[in-house]
Amino acid sequence: MTEEKLLKDIDQLLLAHKKFFASGATMDMAFRVKALKKLKRAVIDNADRIAEVLSADLQKPLFESYTAEAGYIVKEINFAIKNLPRWAKRKKTRSILFTLPSRNYIVNEPYGLALIIGPWNYPFQLTFAPLVGAIAAGNCCLVKPSEIAEQSSALIASIINDTFEHDYIAAVEGDVKVARALLERKFDKIFFTGSPAVGKIVMEKAAQNLTDITLELGGKNPCIVDSNVDPSLSAKRVIFGKFFNAGQTCISPDYVLVHKALKEKLYHEMQRWLGHFYGTDPKTSPDYSRIISLKHFRRLENYLADGAIIAGGVYDETELYLAPTILEVNDLGKPVMQEEIFGPILPVIEYASLDQVEEIVAQNPNPLACYIFSNNRSNVERLTTRIPFGSGCINDTIIYKYNHHLPFGGRGGSGMGKYHGKYSFDAFSHQKAIMARMFRLDPSIIYPPYKKALQFFKKLLLR
Repeated sequence: MTEEKLLKDIDQLLLAHKKFFASGATMDMAFRVKALKKLKRAVIDNADRIAEVLSADLQKPLFESYTAEAGYIVKEINFAIKNLPRWAKRKKTRSILFTLPSRNYIVNEPYGLALIIGPWNYPFQLTFAPLVGAIAAGNCCLVKPSEIAEQSSALIASIINDTFEHDYIAAVEGDVKVARALLERKFDKIFFTGSPAVGKIVMEKAAQNLTDITLELGGKNPCIVDSNVDPSLSAKRVIFGKFFNAGQTCISPDYVLVHKALKEKLYHEMQRWLGHFYGTDPKTSPDYSRIISLKHFRRLENYLADGAIIAGGVYDETELYLAPTILEVNDLGKPVMQEEIFGPILPVIEYASLDQVEEIVAQNPNPLACYIFSNNRSNVERLTTRIPFGSGCINDTIIYKYNHHLPFGGRGGSGMGKYHGKYSFDAFSHQKAIMARMFRLDPSIIYPPYKKALQFFKKLLLR
């Protein structure tokens, strides 16, 4: 397809979406519920196929495909269908003395035309989850899956385009050129999941049209292990969270800060759980993923020289295999401690005090997630209060993301905006405030001339 033809097709899609949204069809709650049910049926019918393409793109284990991709999406849809009438209902608010008599309420209004740009690491979950919010809120939507997960992208586009009328929801595939062309167009809402570097470009393009955006990015997520915890259970949960999807998870622990009194015990338990989870040769394990591309593989390979290998370190470029690796790091200036790793390498740094922990974390501020393992309430309170981060967990790692009652999102360099559950509905809705005044009472004291009212309002307001 020529670039000229591509741009023409995109413009025609957007024009069709504008017309469909203007028709008011998406304002109907029954229409939205029906669309969500259609998406649910499409995901269920394609669940096995989803697992197949994820295996082809990432060699993702079946368990991870069903729990973190297809199953996750169905759970989000069910939650939205059940709660949509309550989410969409007008919310009454109180009046104040100055505006009496009046009725005050908030209406959830869809933005209109939404653009969702998905990532490659969880291509179905992180593309369809925001789509659930866009549908529930009443938007039309154009979806651009990541071309890096090639087969996943093709299936995402097929599911969307076979399920919905193209003037309502459609998917377009392509590389950076397509993404750039989409960002040049005027949307009412942009939802992007990906790297901070690309997030800056998305934000810049959105600013040109003053478009509302949600950015789900990443960062160096610290995992702080206090001296007073069970080393075995802590190691088990850290290893699980880190090497799920071979560490290619935006909320995986990026590095561990362990109290010096517990370091050796933690190392021992980490190695024990690695063997328990993936066997003596993780390369043969059906439960361990591969790196997405040669480019990412070589980036990760370079990190292996940044510390002492405690476990793992084995790799095979031909299979894009990198063993789950634990790396003891003493030099915080090394690249492995300056960049988001996004792979199966876990640096470990020992600490002696919480002051030291705060200083290290501050070198890579505003992580998307933070994990604190401690039985000391004072330490937990201090760290959760004094370390800025998007979201997190006490005494566990990535499992919190499955709770759709919790908002998910970053701050600063790790993103802006929240989603999941009702927060997805909110992300694609404008909360419109409305005051309805009455005619039966109209106090003259608020109108000019103000001389008589001035002293009254000074006493009323300035107290």
